[in-house]
Amino acid sequence: MSNITIGISDWKVCRPPDVLITYALGSCVGSCIFDSKAGVAGLSHIMLPDSSSLSGRDVNRMKFADTAIPDMVAEMVKMGADPRRLQAKIAGGALMFAARSEQFNIGERNVAAVKQALAKLKIPIIASDTGLNYGRTVYFYGADGKVVIKSTVKGVNIL
Repeated sequence: MSNITIGISDWKVCRPPDVLITYALGSCVGSCIFDSKAGVAGLSHIMLPDSSSLSGRDVNRMKFADTAIPDMVAEMVKMGADPRRLQAKIAGGALMFAARSEQFNIGERNVAAVKQALAKLKIPIIASDTGLNYGRTVYFYGADGKVVIKSTVKGVNIL
């Protein structure tokens, strides 16, 4: 078993018994997607909701919910995942600093964009730990879909 680290604006896919880990989810959202029968799992660390305003520029597609999730799912399908069996668990999307208005609550916007991207792909969210005002570290065990979330505020939460 090896631990695979996913950085900010990054995603990785693996097979069990590897563990996918992403650190310091504040307003970012970690999207854990898996097909337990095929033994394929993926974790993306979404930084921003939408890539549409950046068209034509050389952009990191892994940064945005609307591009990272479909790209990661496509890679999972190449590894044998069946799109009809995929399930998701999400974490993060915190309001880390006082927002002057809803427009500046990037965490909330990230969560909404992740939910929209997953819905578009017909991937159900079976568990989540989002919002509030604290950071999270996510450990995703693709073998059984278990997600362990650690934070200094809430301790350990298992999805």
